[in-house]
Amino acid sequence: MKIAILGAGESGVGAALLAQAKGIDVFVSDMGQIKDQYKAKLATAAIPFEEGTHTLDIILDADEIIKSPGIPDKAAVIQEATKKQIPVISEIEFAGRFTNAKFICITGTNGKTTTTLLTYHLLKNAGINVGLAGNIGESLAEKVIDNKHDYYVVELSSFQLDNMYQFKAHIAVLLNITPDHLDRYEYSMDKYAASKLRVAQNMTGSDFFVLNADDENIAKAFDSVNFAGTSVPISLQGAAGAKVYFDGASIKVEEQFYEGTVDTSKSGLIGKHNQYNTMAAVAVAKLVGVADDVIEKALETFENAEHRLQQVAVAKEVTYINDSKATNVEAVWYALEGIKQPIVWIAGGVDKGNDYTTLVDLAREKVKVLVCLGKDNEKLKEVFGRVIPIIAETTSIEYAVRLSRSLATPGDVVLLSPACASFDLFNNYEHRGLRFKEAVEKIVLKK
Repeated sequence: MKIAILGAGESGVGAALLAQAKGIDVFVSDMGQIKDQYKAKLATAAIPFEEGTHTLDIILDADEIIKSPGIPDKAAVIQEATKKQIPVISEIEFAGRFTNAKFICITGTNGKTTTTLLTYHLLKNAGINVGLAGNIGESLAEKVIDNKHDYYVVELSSFQLDNMYQFKAHIAVLLNITPDHLDRYEYSMDKYAASKLRVAQNMTGSDFFVLNADDENIAKAFDSVNFAGTSVPISLQGAAGAKVYFDGASIKVEEQFYEGTVDTSKSGLIGKHNQYNTMAAVAVAKLVGVADDVIEKALETFENAEHRLQQVAVAKEVTYINDSKATNVEAVWYALEGIKQPIVWIAGGVDKGNDYTTLVDLAREKVKVLVCLGKDNEKLKEVFGRVIPIIAETTSIEYAVRLSRSLATPGDVVLLSPACASFDLFNNYEHRGLRFKEAVEKIVLKK
Protein backbone atom coordinates (compact mmCIF):
# COMPACT_ATOMS: atom_id res chain seq x y z
CA MET A 1 0.00 0.00 0.00
CA LYS A 2 1.16 3.53 -0.80
CA ILE A 3 0.13 6.62 1.13
CA ALA A 4 0.83 10.26 0.21
CA ILE A 5 0.66 12.85 2.96
CA LEU A 6 -0.05 16.48 2.14
CA GLY A 7 1.28 18.89 4.73
CA ALA A 8 4.27 18.29 7.00
CA GLY A 9 3.10 19.86 10.23
CA GLU A 10 2.22 18.09 13.48
CA SER A 11 -0.56 15.94 12.02
CA GLY A 12 1.16 15.12 8.72
CA VAL A 13 4.46 14.08 10.25
CA GLY A 14 2.67 12.08 12.94
CA ALA A 15 0.71 10.24 10.26
CA ALA A 16 3.90 9.57 8.29
CA LEU A 17 5.63 8.08 11.32
CA LEU A 18 2.63 5.85 12.05
CA ALA A 19 2.41 4.73 8.42
CA GLN A 20 6.08 3.80 8.42
CA ALA A 21 5.72 1.95 11.73
CA LYS A 22 2.95 -0.13 10.14
CA GLY A 23 5.08 -1.00 7.11
CA ILE A 24 3.28 1.29 4.68
CA ASP A 25 5.11 2.99 1.80
CA VAL A 26 4.75 6.71 2.58
CA PHE A 27 5.69 10.01 0.89
CA VAL A 28 5.27 13.49 2.42
CA SER A 29 4.69 16.62 0.33
CA ASP A 30 4.34 20.21 1.55
CA MET A 31 3.75 23.18 -0.75
CA GLY A 32 5.31 25.46 1.85
CA GLN A 33 8.54 25.26 3.83
CA ILE A 34 8.73 22.52 6.44
CA LYS A 35 9.76 23.51 9.95
CA ASP A 36 13.18 22.25 11.03
CA GLN A 37 11.76 20.15 13.86
CA TYR A 38 9.57 18.22 11.43
CA LYS A 39 12.30 17.87 8.82
CA ALA A 40 14.48 16.32 11.48
CA LYS A 41 11.79 13.78 12.39
CA LEU A 42 11.27 12.79 8.77
CA ALA A 43 14.98 12.57 8.08
CA THR A 44 15.66 10.51 11.19
CA ALA A 45 12.95 8.07 10.13
CA ALA A 46 14.25 8.05 6.52
CA ILE A 47 10.82 9.05 5.20
CA PRO A 48 11.01 10.67 1.73
CA PHE A 49 9.59 14.20 1.57
CA GLU A 50 9.52 17.36 -0.51
CA GLU A 51 8.81 21.02 0.24
CA GLY A 52 7.85 24.02 -1.87
CA THR A 53 6.03 21.87 -4.43
CA HIS A 54 3.64 18.97 -4.99
CA THR A 55 4.96 16.29 -7.38
CA LEU A 56 1.67 15.02 -8.75
CA ASP A 57 3.10 11.91 -10.38
CA ILE A 58 4.13 10.58 -6.97
CA ILE A 59 1.11 11.88 -5.01
CA LEU A 60 -1.46 10.56 -7.47
CA ASP A 61 0.21 7.15 -7.51
CA ALA A 62 -0.90 6.65 -3.90
CA ASP A 63 -3.71 4.35 -2.82
CA GLU A 64 -4.78 6.89 -0.23
CA ILE A 65 -4.02 10.51 0.63
CA ILE A 66 -3.86 11.99 4.13
CA LYS A 67 -4.19 15.77 4.07
CA SER A 68 -3.54 18.51 6.54
CA PRO A 69 -6.74 20.09 7.95
CA GLY A 70 -5.59 23.45 6.58
CA ILE A 71 -5.75 22.31 2.93
CA PRO A 72 -9.21 23.02 1.46
CA ASP A 73 -10.99 20.57 -0.83
CA LYS A 74 -10.82 23.13 -3.64
CA ALA A 75 -6.99 22.95 -3.69
CA ALA A 76 -5.76 21.79 -7.10
CA VAL A 77 -3.98 18.70 -5.75
CA ILE A 78 -7.15 17.54 -3.97
CA GLN A 79 -9.21 18.15 -7.08
CA GLU A 80 -6.81 15.97 -9.05
CA ALA A 81 -7.02 13.22 -6.43
CA THR A 82 -10.81 13.36 -6.57
CA LYS A 83 -10.77 12.94 -10.33
CA LYS A 84 -8.69 9.78 -9.89
CA GLN A 85 -11.02 8.61 -7.09
CA ILE A 86 -8.17 8.42 -4.58
CA PRO A 87 -9.61 8.49 -1.04
CA VAL A 88 -8.60 11.61 0.94
CA ILE A 89 -8.72 11.24 4.72
CA SER A 90 -7.56 13.02 7.87
CA GLU A 91 -4.76 12.04 10.21
CA ILE A 92 -7.40 11.27 12.87
CA GLU A 93 -9.24 8.86 10.57
CA PHE A 94 -5.95 7.10 9.80
CA ALA A 95 -4.85 6.89 13.45
CA GLY A 96 -8.17 5.40 14.52
CA ARG A 97 -7.47 2.26 12.51
CA PHE A 98 -4.53 1.23 14.67
CA THR A 99 -5.82 1.30 18.24
CA ASN A 100 -8.60 -0.23 20.31
CA ALA A 101 -8.49 2.67 22.77
CA LYS A 102 -11.70 4.62 23.34
CA PHE A 103 -11.94 8.13 21.90
CA ILE A 104 -13.44 11.13 23.69
CA CYS A 105 -13.83 13.70 20.91
CA ILE A 106 -14.57 17.37 21.58
CA THR A 107 -15.60 20.02 19.08
CA GLY A 108 -17.46 23.34 18.90
CA THR A 109 -16.85 26.79 17.47
CA ASN A 110 -15.71 28.11 20.85
CA GLY A 111 -14.45 26.47 24.02
CA LYS A 112 -13.16 23.19 22.61
CA THR A 113 -9.55 23.70 23.71
CA THR A 114 -10.50 24.59 27.29
CA THR A 115 -12.95 21.68 27.45
CA THR A 116 -10.41 19.26 25.99
CA LEU A 117 -7.73 20.28 28.49
CA LEU A 118 -10.19 20.21 31.40
CA THR A 119 -11.56 16.78 30.43
CA TYR A 120 -8.03 15.40 30.14
CA HIS A 121 -7.14 16.94 33.52
CA LEU A 122 -10.19 15.42 35.26
CA LEU A 123 -9.52 11.94 33.87
CA LYS A 124 -5.76 12.01 34.42
CA ASN A 125 -6.20 13.16 38.02
CA ALA A 126 -8.60 10.27 38.54
CA GLY A 127 -5.83 7.84 37.60
CA ILE A 128 -7.28 6.92 34.22
CA ASN A 129 -4.76 5.93 31.55
CA VAL A 130 -5.53 8.75 29.12
CA GLY A 131 -3.71 10.57 26.30
CA LEU A 132 -4.26 14.03 24.81
CA ALA A 133 -4.22 14.74 21.08
CA GLY A 134 -5.76 16.45 18.05
CA ASN A 135 -6.30 20.13 17.33
CA ILE A 136 -4.74 20.87 20.71
CA GLY A 137 -1.39 20.57 18.90
CA GLU A 138 -0.40 16.95 19.44
CA SER A 139 -0.59 14.26 16.78
CA LEU A 140 -2.93 11.38 17.57
CA ALA A 141 -1.22 9.23 14.93
CA GLU A 142 2.19 9.62 16.58
CA LYS A 143 0.76 8.67 19.98
CA VAL A 144 -0.92 5.61 18.51
CA ILE A 145 2.49 4.22 17.45
CA ASP A 146 3.21 3.25 21.07
CA ASN A 147 -0.52 2.81 21.84
CA LYS A 148 -0.07 3.14 25.60
CA HIS A 149 -3.47 4.58 26.54
CA ASP A 150 -6.94 3.22 27.24
CA TYR A 151 -8.57 6.55 26.34
CA TYR A 152 -7.64 9.51 24.16
CA VAL A 153 -9.18 12.96 24.63
CA VAL A 154 -9.11 14.47 21.14
CA GLU A 155 -9.89 18.07 20.20
CA LEU A 156 -11.36 18.20 16.68
CA SER A 157 -11.83 21.14 14.35
CA SER A 158 -14.45 21.07 11.61
CA PHE A 159 -11.60 20.79 9.08
CA GLN A 160 -10.46 17.54 10.69
CA LEU A 161 -14.00 16.20 10.89
CA ASP A 162 -14.56 16.79 7.18
CA ASN A 163 -12.22 13.96 6.23
CA MET A 164 -13.32 11.43 8.85
CA TYR A 165 -15.54 8.60 7.65
CA GLN A 166 -15.23 5.33 9.61
CA PHE A 167 -13.80 6.82 12.80
CA LYS A 168 -16.06 6.54 15.85
CA ALA A 169 -16.00 8.33 19.18
CA HIS A 170 -17.08 6.53 22.34
CA ILE A 171 -17.99 9.90 23.85
CA ALA A 172 -18.49 12.94 21.62
CA VAL A 173 -18.94 16.52 22.84
CA LEU A 174 -20.46 19.37 20.79
CA LEU A 175 -20.28 22.65 22.72
CA ASN A 176 -21.81 25.18 20.31
CA ILE A 177 -22.12 26.16 16.67
CA THR A 178 -21.71 29.80 15.69
CA PRO A 179 -20.59 31.35 12.37
CA ASP A 180 -16.88 30.78 11.73
CA HIS A 181 -14.74 29.59 8.80
CA LEU A 182 -17.78 29.89 6.55
CA ASP A 183 -15.55 30.49 3.52
CA ARG A 184 -14.72 26.76 3.69
CA TYR A 185 -18.41 25.85 3.65
CA GLU A 186 -19.73 27.94 0.76
CA TYR A 187 -20.94 30.48 3.35
CA SER A 188 -23.60 28.00 4.48
CA MET A 189 -24.31 27.57 8.20
CA ASP A 190 -26.11 24.31 7.39
CA LYS A 191 -22.96 22.87 5.82
CA TYR A 192 -20.78 24.10 8.67
CA ALA A 193 -23.18 22.61 11.24
CA ALA A 194 -23.24 19.31 9.35
CA SER A 195 -19.45 19.24 9.58
CA LYS A 196 -19.56 19.69 13.36
CA LEU A 197 -22.21 16.95 13.74
CA ARG A 198 -19.81 14.45 12.16
CA VAL A 199 -18.27 14.16 15.63
CA ALA A 200 -21.18 11.86 16.52
CA GLN A 201 -21.22 9.75 13.35
CA ASN A 202 -21.03 5.94 13.48
CA MET A 203 -22.15 5.81 17.12
CA THR A 204 -23.89 2.76 18.55
CA GLY A 205 -26.09 2.36 21.61
CA SER A 206 -23.09 2.05 23.93
CA ASP A 207 -21.70 5.48 22.89
CA PHE A 208 -22.59 8.90 24.28
CA PHE A 209 -23.13 12.32 22.68
CA VAL A 210 -22.82 15.27 25.09
CA LEU A 211 -24.45 18.27 23.40
CA ASN A 212 -25.48 21.78 24.31
CA ALA A 213 -29.28 21.76 24.50
CA ASP A 214 -29.36 25.58 24.65
CA ASP A 215 -27.73 26.02 21.22
CA GLU A 216 -30.28 26.66 18.48
CA ASN A 217 -27.93 25.69 15.66
CA ILE A 218 -27.23 22.33 17.28
CA ALA A 219 -30.94 21.70 17.82
CA LYS A 220 -31.63 22.50 14.19
CA ALA A 221 -28.86 20.27 12.83
CA PHE A 222 -29.07 17.27 15.17
CA ASP A 223 -31.33 14.44 13.99
CA SER A 224 -32.12 12.80 17.33
CA VAL A 225 -34.66 10.41 15.82
CA ASN A 226 -32.12 8.61 13.66
CA PHE A 227 -29.23 8.89 16.14
CA ALA A 228 -28.10 5.46 17.35
CA GLY A 229 -26.05 6.61 20.35
CA THR A 230 -27.20 7.90 23.74
CA SER A 231 -27.57 11.68 23.86
CA VAL A 232 -26.59 13.57 27.04
CA PRO A 233 -27.96 17.14 26.75
CA ILE A 234 -26.39 19.85 28.94
CA SER A 235 -28.16 23.12 29.76
CA LEU A 236 -27.85 26.35 31.72
CA GLN A 237 -31.32 27.49 30.70
CA GLY A 238 -33.43 24.61 31.97
CA ALA A 239 -33.91 22.96 28.61
CA ALA A 240 -36.43 20.14 28.60
CA GLY A 241 -34.74 16.75 28.77
CA ALA A 242 -31.38 18.09 29.96
CA LYS A 243 -29.39 15.50 31.89
CA VAL A 244 -26.62 17.84 33.04
CA TYR A 245 -27.31 21.31 34.45
CA PHE A 246 -26.15 23.89 37.00
CA ASP A 247 -27.82 24.04 40.39
CA GLY A 248 -26.37 27.10 42.08
CA ALA A 249 -22.66 26.40 42.45
CA SER A 250 -22.98 22.71 41.58
CA ILE A 251 -23.34 20.63 38.45
CA LYS A 252 -26.08 17.99 38.57
CA VAL A 253 -25.71 14.91 36.40
CA GLU A 254 -28.84 12.82 35.98
CA GLU A 255 -27.67 10.40 33.30
CA GLN A 256 -28.82 6.91 34.27
CA PHE A 257 -26.12 4.99 36.20
CA TYR A 258 -23.88 8.10 36.24
CA GLU A 259 -25.72 10.41 38.63
CA GLY A 260 -23.71 12.93 40.58
CA THR A 261 -23.49 16.38 42.13
CA VAL A 262 -20.20 18.24 41.66
CA ASP A 263 -19.36 21.42 43.56
CA THR A 264 -17.69 23.90 41.17
CA SER A 265 -17.31 26.82 43.57
CA LYS A 266 -13.51 26.43 43.75
CA SER A 267 -12.98 26.28 39.98
CA GLY A 268 -10.84 29.11 38.58
CA LEU A 269 -12.75 29.27 35.28
CA ILE A 270 -14.89 32.37 34.83
CA GLY A 271 -17.87 33.22 32.64
CA LYS A 272 -20.97 31.53 31.32
CA HIS A 273 -19.10 29.88 28.45
CA ASN A 274 -16.85 28.16 30.97
CA GLN A 275 -19.91 26.89 32.81
CA TYR A 276 -20.85 25.08 29.60
CA ASN A 277 -17.27 23.87 29.18
CA THR A 278 -17.20 22.61 32.76
CA MET A 279 -20.58 20.88 32.46
CA ALA A 280 -19.36 19.04 29.36
CA ALA A 281 -16.09 17.95 30.97
CA VAL A 282 -17.85 16.84 34.16
CA ALA A 283 -20.40 14.89 32.10
CA VAL A 284 -17.57 13.03 30.36
CA ALA A 285 -15.84 12.30 33.67
CA LYS A 286 -19.05 10.89 35.13
CA LEU A 287 -19.67 8.77 32.02
CA VAL A 288 -16.19 7.30 32.44
CA GLY A 289 -16.94 6.59 36.11
CA VAL A 290 -15.04 9.27 38.04
CA ALA A 291 -16.33 10.00 41.55
CA ASP A 292 -17.77 13.41 42.45
CA ASP A 293 -15.13 14.28 45.07
CA VAL A 294 -12.29 13.37 42.69
CA ILE A 295 -13.75 15.70 40.05
CA GLU A 296 -14.12 18.52 42.60
CA LYS A 297 -10.48 18.29 43.67
CA ALA A 298 -9.29 18.29 40.04
CA LEU A 299 -11.41 21.36 39.21
CA GLU A 300 -9.51 23.28 41.91
CA THR A 301 -6.11 22.55 40.35
CA PHE A 302 -6.96 23.09 36.67
CA GLU A 303 -5.01 25.80 34.83
CA ASN A 304 -6.35 26.83 31.44
CA ALA A 305 -4.25 27.03 28.30
CA GLU A 306 -2.40 30.21 27.45
CA HIS A 307 -4.29 33.02 25.70
CA ARG A 308 -7.75 31.88 26.89
CA LEU A 309 -8.94 34.17 29.69
CA GLN A 310 -5.54 33.68 31.27
CA GLN A 311 -4.73 35.88 34.26
CA VAL A 312 -1.33 37.42 33.60
CA ALA A 313 -0.86 39.68 36.62
CA VAL A 314 -2.48 41.67 39.39
CA ALA A 315 -0.85 45.01 40.15
CA LYS A 316 -2.23 47.85 42.29
CA GLU A 317 -5.53 45.89 42.46
CA VAL A 318 -5.87 45.86 38.66
CA THR A 319 -6.11 42.43 37.01
CA TYR A 320 -4.59 41.87 33.56
CA ILE A 321 -6.17 39.08 31.47
CA ASN A 322 -4.85 37.62 28.21
CA ASP A 323 -7.71 36.37 26.00
CA SER A 324 -5.86 36.67 22.69
CA LYS A 325 -7.49 33.42 21.47
CA ALA A 326 -10.82 35.31 21.31
CA THR A 327 -10.67 35.98 17.57
CA ASN A 328 -14.44 36.13 17.01
CA VAL A 329 -17.33 38.09 18.49
CA GLU A 330 -18.88 35.11 20.27
CA ALA A 331 -15.70 34.44 22.27
CA VAL A 332 -15.48 38.10 23.30
CA TRP A 333 -19.14 38.10 24.35
CA TYR A 334 -18.38 35.28 26.78
CA ALA A 335 -15.35 37.14 28.13
CA LEU A 336 -17.25 40.39 28.70
CA GLU A 337 -20.20 38.52 30.19
CA GLY A 338 -18.03 36.54 32.59
CA ILE A 339 -16.06 39.46 34.07
CA LYS A 340 -17.97 41.29 36.77
CA GLN A 341 -15.55 44.21 37.36
CA PRO A 342 -15.23 47.36 35.20
CA ILE A 343 -13.19 46.63 32.07
CA VAL A 344 -10.48 48.38 30.10
CA TRP A 345 -10.86 46.46 26.86
CA ILE A 346 -8.08 46.03 24.26
CA ALA A 347 -9.54 44.86 20.95
CA GLY A 348 -8.95 44.98 17.21
CA GLY A 349 -6.88 43.48 14.43
CA VAL A 350 -8.01 42.02 11.11
CA ASP A 351 -11.80 42.14 11.02
CA LYS A 352 -13.40 38.89 9.79
CA GLY A 353 -16.71 40.43 8.78
CA ASN A 354 -17.67 40.80 12.42
CA ASP A 355 -21.07 41.96 13.62
CA TYR A 356 -20.23 43.78 16.85
CA THR A 357 -23.80 44.76 17.68
CA THR A 358 -24.22 41.74 19.98
CA LEU A 359 -21.52 43.24 22.21
CA VAL A 360 -23.05 46.71 22.53
CA ASP A 361 -25.17 46.09 25.64
CA LEU A 362 -22.32 44.40 27.51
CA ALA A 363 -19.91 47.14 26.44
CA ARG A 364 -22.29 49.83 27.65
CA GLU A 365 -22.68 48.08 31.00
CA LYS A 366 -19.10 47.02 31.69
CA VAL A 367 -16.47 48.71 29.50
CA LYS A 368 -15.08 52.06 30.60
CA VAL A 369 -12.26 52.26 28.02
CA LEU A 370 -11.73 50.70 24.59
CA VAL A 371 -8.16 50.62 23.29
CA CYS A 372 -8.23 49.70 19.59
CA LEU A 373 -5.09 47.74 18.70
CA GLY A 374 -4.93 47.47 14.92
CA LYS A 375 -4.19 49.17 11.64
CA ASP A 376 -7.86 49.76 10.76
CA ASN A 377 -10.11 50.51 13.72
CA GLU A 378 -12.93 52.39 12.01
CA LYS A 379 -15.55 49.66 12.46
CA LEU A 380 -14.86 49.34 16.18
CA LYS A 381 -14.98 53.11 16.64
CA GLU A 382 -18.21 53.35 14.66
CA VAL A 383 -20.02 50.68 16.68
CA PHE A 384 -18.77 51.62 20.15
CA GLY A 385 -18.21 55.36 19.77
CA ARG A 386 -21.49 56.28 21.49
CA VAL A 387 -21.37 53.43 24.00
CA ILE A 388 -17.91 53.46 25.60
CA PRO A 389 -16.82 56.73 27.29
CA ILE A 390 -13.15 56.63 26.23
CA ILE A 391 -11.82 55.20 22.96
CA ALA A 392 -8.17 55.28 21.90
CA GLU A 393 -6.24 53.55 19.12
CA THR A 394 -2.70 52.39 18.56
CA THR A 395 -0.59 49.88 16.64
CA SER A 396 1.73 49.34 19.63
CA ILE A 397 0.96 46.66 22.22
CA GLU A 398 3.29 48.44 24.65
CA TYR A 399 1.37 51.70 24.28
CA ALA A 400 -1.94 49.82 24.65
CA VAL A 401 -0.78 48.36 27.98
CA ARG A 402 0.73 51.64 29.17
CA LEU A 403 -2.50 53.53 28.37
CA SER A 404 -4.64 50.83 29.97
CA ARG A 405 -2.57 50.98 33.14
CA SER A 406 -2.96 54.76 33.34
CA LEU A 407 -6.75 54.64 32.83
CA ALA A 408 -7.50 51.66 35.09
CA THR A 409 -8.40 52.15 38.75
CA PRO A 410 -8.26 49.63 41.64
CA GLY A 411 -10.79 46.83 41.04
CA ASP A 412 -10.68 47.13 37.24
CA VAL A 413 -9.75 44.43 34.71
CA VAL A 414 -7.53 45.13 31.70
CA LEU A 415 -8.73 42.61 29.13
CA LEU A 416 -7.04 41.73 25.85
CA SER A 417 -9.92 40.09 23.94
CA PRO A 418 -9.51 41.18 20.32
CA ALA A 419 -12.55 39.76 18.41
CA CYS A 420 -10.27 39.86 15.36
CA ALA A 421 -7.47 37.95 13.69
CA SER A 422 -3.96 39.06 14.55
CA PHE A 423 -2.21 39.17 11.19
CA ASP A 424 -2.00 42.94 10.75
CA LEU A 425 0.49 43.36 13.61
CA PHE A 426 1.41 39.84 14.80
CA ASN A 427 2.30 36.40 13.45
CA ASN A 428 -0.71 34.74 15.08
CA TYR A 429 -2.88 34.96 18.19
CA GLU A 430 -0.18 33.24 20.30
CA HIS A 431 2.36 35.88 19.27
CA ARG A 432 -0.13 38.62 20.15
CA GLY A 433 -0.80 37.06 23.56
CA LEU A 434 2.89 36.62 24.35
CA ARG A 435 3.61 40.23 23.38
CA PHE A 436 0.81 41.35 25.70
CA LYS A 437 2.25 39.33 28.57
CA GLU A 438 5.73 40.72 27.90
CA ALA A 439 4.36 44.26 27.86
CA VAL A 440 2.53 43.72 31.15
CA GLU A 441 5.70 42.35 32.77
CA LYS A 442 7.82 45.19 31.44
CA ILE A 443 5.46 48.10 32.00
CA VAL A 444 3.17 47.03 34.86
CA LEU A 445 5.39 44.68 36.85
CA LYS A 446 8.60 46.41 35.64
CA LYS A 447 10.64 43.22 35.39
